Amino acid sequence: MHMQVLVTDPIDDVGLERLRAAGHSVETAYDIGGEALLDTITDANALVVRSGTEVDEAVFEAASDLIIVGRAGIGVDNIDIDAATEHGVIVANAPEGNVRAAAEHTVAMTFAGARSIPQAHTRLRAGEWAKSEYLGTEVNGKTLGVVGLGRVGQEVAKRLESLGMDIVAYDPYIGEDRAERLGAELVEFETCLKRAEFLTVHTPLTSETAGMISTAELELMGGGYLINCARGGVVDEDALAAAVENEVLDGAAVDVFADEPVAADNPLLDVDGIVITPHLGASTEAAQENVATSIADQIDAAFAGAPVMNALNAPSVDESVFPRIRPYIDLAETAGKIAAQLLDGRISSVSVSYEGDIADEDVELATASALKGVFEPLEWQVNAVNAPRIAEERGIDVTESKRCSRMTFRVSLPLR
Repeated sequence: MHMQVLVTDPIDDVGLERLRAAGHSVETAYDIGGEALLDTITDANALVVRSGTEVDEAVFEAASDLIIVGRAGIGVDNIDIDAATEHGVIVANAPEGNVRAAAEHTVAMTFAGARSIPQAHTRLRAGEWAKSEYLGTEVNGKTLGVVGLGRVGQEVAKRLESLGMDIVAYDPYIGEDRAERLGAELVEFETCLKRAEFLTVHTPLTSETAGMISTAELELMGGGYLINCARGGVVDEDALAAAVENEVLDGAAVDVFADEPVAADNPLLDVDGIVITPHLGASTEAAQENVATSIADQIDAAFAGAPVMNALNAPSVDESVFPRIRPYIDLAETAGKIAAQLLDGRISSVSVSYEGDIADEDVELATASALKGVFEPLEWQVNAVNAPRIAEERGIDVTESKRCSRMTFRVSLPLR
């Protein structure tokens, strides 16, 4: 199936070549935005971005043939996922590809901050032998606080625990058992700040996390080092600069900023005790290849109607499971169409029941397909991405039930 792919931020050539080898047309238009982007994207079936392209409601309005937006990386702050869902467009990212690179950079920044490596390097290059002016801090025996024990946070914790650090972590979305298996003690946010001698931040930027570490939180640390290689805006930059300048903290290391490229008057640039790098967390050759190939594969899957492994707004299944449920997806959609046509009156609820072997599987995608079938005869613009949202917006109750009988298979769709 020949499709049009528009790439508006640079990705590794291996991803572009994979898409071309699959028979798709690939157009690169870097540093494009505004009306130019809206004009260019009109015929695109897929859009590939990094953090430089703003993908908002206007983009989805202009791109009536768009099937998927692929983010070659993990952060999707620049993509309006609600608007994508409303227009039935899949949003997918590549969260695994740069995990190792981001974790390694975080560890490097931890040591750079603790031992003042870049500051000493700069002074020595300038002819100063400042040996007596830098008394470093060892990480061995210290407590590492991890805010956000996701993929990167876990990898950082694993590496620094092996170097003799004690790990405490704050993450409201992870269980104590899981944290313990990772060698971390799960604690409340304030406790994590108080106990941390090194604090590393690994949360996405959301309305809840924006500015979550500011003056009061830094004062709770009472010394130590803060490392932020996650997302700019999670840590208040003015507050962090002041905390290091006023020796509330011993130092900091920052790879990400609220606005990038960073402005010349950013306060973090003027504090000697803060190590800064220009968002290098994912900047390794392996990471760039990994995210590019991951996004290319997910775009190709979306074109083929197969599961998109890292879809953020669409039901999906593991690739190994998909062959077992694929026949039921079409069956569920057909059953939905028939049920909707037989109904005389307004739809107020949809009940999907599974029996037989299918009841042992992840059926979220089949249920979404059933809803697609229900809504299609009503001439709504619907697919498996936005069908659950359409049901919610129209006040239609959706229930899903399973019965693990080995004798029969049935998808029932009583509507009322």
